[in-house]
Amino acid sequence: MSTSPAYTVVIPTTGRPALFPLLETLVSSSVPVVVVDDRPEPDGLDVPPGVRVLRSHGRGPAAARNVGWRAADTEWIAFVDDDVVLAQDWPARLAADLARLPSEVAASQARITVPLPGGRKPTDDERGTAGLETARWITADMAYRRSALVESGGFDERFPRAFREDADLALRVTLEGHRIDRGERVTVHPARRSGFFASVRAQRGNADNALMRYKHGVLWRQRTGAGQGRLGKHALTVAAGVVALGASAVGKRRPALAAAAVWAGLTGEFAARRIAAGPAAPGELARMAVTSVLIPPAACFHRLRGEISARRRPVRAVLFDRDDTLIHDVPYLADPAQVRPIDGAVDLVAALRGRGVRVGVVSNQSGVAKGLIAPDRLAAVNARVDELFGPFATWQVCPHDDGDGCTCRKPAPGLVFRAAEELSVHPRDCVVIGDTGADLDAALAAGARAVLVPTARTRPEEVVRARETALVAADLTEAVRLAGVTG
Repeated sequence: MSTSPAYTVVIPTTGRPALFPLLETLVSSSVPVVVVDDRPEPDGLDVPPGVRVLRSHGRGPAAARNVGWRAADTEWIAFVDDDVVLAQDWPARLAADLARLPSEVAASQARITVPLPGGRKPTDDERGTAGLETARWITADMAYRRSALVESGGFDERFPRAFREDADLALRVTLEGHRIDRGERVTVHPARRSGFFASVRAQRGNADNALMRYKHGVLWRQRTGAGQGRLGKHALTVAAGVVALGASAVGKRRPALAAAAVWAGLTGEFAARRIAAGPAAPGELARMAVTSVLIPPAACFHRLRGEISARRRPVRAVLFDRDDTLIHDVPYLADPAQVRPIDGAVDLVAALRGRGVRVGVVSNQSGVAKGLIAPDRLAAVNARVDELFGPFATWQVCPHDDGDGCTCRKPAPGLVFRAAEELSVHPRDCVVIGDTGADLDAALAAGARAVLVPTARTRPEEVVRARETALVAADLTEAVRLAGVTG
């Protein structure tokens, strides 16, 4: 009897020619294969018999992968790009990788190799693809436990292209306490061939970087191993160019020349660095020279666009922690008569309702598991809160204790997911306001925004971490304002 873990292969595609040979490699095995056609207007795919085809209507690879894994029912989901080359024994090697993983490991990443031409330096395109060999958490070949995908909510579909959506998911999964291991299987990713202005178009990824910073704080690059990037130098280059043009326009010759010299120096350094890394072919030299001028303004434009977009999405629901956020904390509160609202909290909640914002409560109540609060007394206390504040649109309460292995106790994101589902909103349209690091971790793991309102019991290290990963407010009014709740 086989003990190999069951898995489904999910392949998002835009119909690239490499898809069919990839499928031919897989169909000889007995594993289920789901191809998600992400072309806006699909006109049929040439796939071997037995391959299931779904559609995601051009919503991007994150949405396509979500469509695929949600249609599968196996323990593991193996995401594979449609332009990789798999060895004939890849299904067996993947099964071996998965079989050796302990339960705390939620994902297995393949080892990616990118063959480069010998006898010359790689082109800009080839260097870009070669970076996949050392990239962390890429989904060119990555298998996730389905339970981890359910727990995290899957890929964030606000990432519209194949950039950062995999790092975002992996970071959320690790924040939930899981581990991601690198397997022994090896997958070949051929070097891409792109057009003359491909590196300029690639600057759209700066909008995705803005979303990563908005979701995960200023340390997102360190956490995902993304490297430092060059946006700071690009911004300085653009600023120098703008100053040079502006000073010239008003007849300020010396400032204009000084700024122009800074622009030329930065642009020349950028171009020289790229040219030195590649072949000295005329076409490549021309491409590096032209695109090195265009990349800095393109990068800054897309970063600014991303910063605006990340903050523009309206908040549709505010989820409050109960104790020391809405009401004064009384350890293992079981007496409705002891419910005392935090100053200003009742009016603030009423104002949110008046602006059309849904309000709910997400609360850990381990006193139930400890036997210190009877379930009916907890219900009576919560009913008293409703009486004082008006009825909350959702109450999500975890009655478990540490070590019970539930998926709802904060910092797990279960309560946030359940609240969002009951309110019929996406978790990313929610703000969680609480007074502990567990409140923030639950919010961020669910993809929601988070604001910490520290109290006497909030640990200093939780405040420090909140400043890096979320927002910190002095009171509930400031928390709502910082979260961008406009109603």
